[in-house]
Amino acid sequence: MFAIVDIAGFQERVEVGAKLAVPTLGMNEGGSLTFDKVFLVSNGDALTVGTPYVKGASVEVKVLGHGRGDKIRVYKMRRRKRYRRTHGHKQGFTEVEVLKIKAS
Repeated sequence: MFAIVDIAGFQERVEVGAKLAVPTLGMNEGGSLTFDKVFLVSNGDALTVGTPYVKGASVEVKVLGHGRGDKIRVYKMRRRKRYRRTHGHKQGFTEVEVLKIKAS
């Protein structure tokens, strides 16, 4: 069984027991969340597609922790103008584990 769910503006394919790194969510570690914006639910051969969401379907996840990704460097340069800028960025994420997929 799997589902496609909207998590923080991104569409994620989830299965029970899967661990995902999603954009930072404002929850404490160990807390649980329920996502109601489910686009598709597949249970074996049965496939339910929402218009745009599946009514009565939800995905329950548990927050495992928060972290920050690898550092990226953004380098800007204008040739012949003595202009060079380096900017670093680390994107925050929340690691979640899918506990249950509820289909209507």
